[in-house]
Amino acid sequence: MNSTLISRASASLLLVGGLGLLFAPDVILPRLITGYPEAGLWLGQLLGAAWLALAELNWLSRTSLLGGIYGRSVVLPNAAFYFIATMVLIKAVSAHSMPAWLWIVVIPTALMAGVYSWLLFRGPMARDIEMRPR
Repeated sequence: MNSTLISRASASLLLVGGLGLLFAPDVILPRLITGYPEAGLWLGQLLGAAWLALAELNWLSRTSLLGGIYGRSVVLPNAAFYFIATMVLIKAVSAHSMPAWLWIVVIPTALMAGVYSWLLFRGPMARDIEMRPR
């Protein structure tokens, strides 16, 4: 099922980022933001926890039918998260205050924003409906 692939890809992407921010904010955040204060590392861990929670939501819904009215409680938060994250990352990278390699993060984030927005407004894919157990 296509919904399964989308949910698994999103869960994997968020899992990697969430675990990194949860367990290594002292390595990641100073490389992204010069002069990042050590006293603010908790903020990175809090963000990592939120990403892990969204990854868990995606993982648990990997077998569900997603799109349109189906799975809206999963699709809408993902679409909102990925869209907002893409806009923030593009603004940060284009302001030249962030490293250029951060575009590597922008591309999958933008792709996921597009996929979840498409699912939100279009509905489930025909293949998902055909393969759904009855």
